[in-house]
Amino acid sequence: MGNAFGGGEQSLYLSNGGTEVFIDVLMLAVSDLADDVWDYRFAALLTLQDQNVMGRGAVGFDLQDIEWGTTPRERARSKDFVLHAATLALRRHRWSELGYDPPFAQHYLHQFKAMVESFVPADDTHLAGDFPGPDERAMASCSQHRILSALPHWEGCFLCTKPTQS
Repeated sequence: MGNAFGGGEQSLYLSNGGTEVFIDVLMLAVSDLADDVWDYRFAALLTLQDQNVMGRGAVGFDLQDIEWGTTPRERARSKDFVLHAATLALRRHRWSELGYDPPFAQHYLHQFKAMVESFVPADDTHLAGDFPGPDERAMASCSQHRILSALPHWEGCFLCTKPTQS
């Protein structure tokens, strides 16, 4: 069982482990770059991909379901944020904090970045997706790990909720 991330004609299908790695490395970059309401909404979308909370094989999203903005300028800014986050993650930003080496993460990030680059965000006025609203944005940051999270709804960030290895 796995998870799908779509964008127009392209998709990225990842195993449960691949999804965890992909979201972990992307979340580290997003947490350090977010500075606008939309950025925190995107961070909230990423927190919803935490399979340790949401369930294995039960996550994923499509770029078409994201509210990119109502004007061409807003849509371009939002897309640039996602591309900047993917680029930062590709530079192995904060990967040393993961406690493991994610060998396939760069491949996943390259695929995702290519998908976002080729995706043309549409006007949001007719969307029915589950993109977190402004009141649902991930404004809380885990004090231990400095990672945006769904606090106070969950007990911590993805590093806090990761099961301990025996």
